[in-house]
Amino acid sequence: MSLNKVITPILVSSMLVFGFTGCGLFKKNRAEESGEVSRSPYPSSGSTSSGPRTAPIILNEGADANRSGIDPSTIDDRTLAGVDPNDLGKFLDPSNPLSKRIIYFAYDSDSIRPEYRAVVEAHARYLREHPNVKVRLEGHADERGTREYNIALGERRAKSVQQAMLFGGAGGQQLSTLSYGEERPVVRGSGDDSWQQNRRVEVVYYR
Repeated sequence: MSLNKVITPILVSSMLVFGFTGCGLFKKNRAEESGEVSRSPYPSSGSTSSGPRTAPIILNEGADANRSGIDPSTIDDRTLAGVDPNDLGKFLDPSNPLSKRIIYFAYDSDSIRPEYRAVVEAHARYLREHPNVKVRLEGHADERGTREYNIALGERRAKSVQQAMLFGGAGGQQLSTLSYGEERPVVRGSGDDSWQQNRRVEVVYYR
């Protein structure tokens, strides 16, 4: 057998293989140029699965971050017992006015001070949006004055906050008032530092 007869079939086979391979590369390049190649909008995780890709789940911050279902009974704050667990994030966020649930008053006064109006309005708005939620407004006074006078003063303070919340859209059936007068001070002792912390109304969400 001559050498030419051996080399010729080899050269023909090589040309055919190269031709098919080159054709495939050419088609691939044309497809990429025309935009026909599908590209995932998500970063590759190294998986070779051909199944559908899903967008990452992002948990929103703030109120929605609390939708894991925190039980209010696990929080050391009796004022939140009646709050929907899905809304606890709002009440625990220091930047949210709902996180403030104590309204302080000047001496011998039942007028809501300007700096607490936004707090009262925020609670009224929440009650308006959640008609099944109930709040008890607990009025307090400092130790000065008679017991009877301070019970009445605590009641007037609670009623003042109640009227403001009603004006803000809360329902009458959602609100109740209770006065402890001077019987439940937050801080014991005499002097302005103690007295100003005891002149208050507490907003209590109850079940």
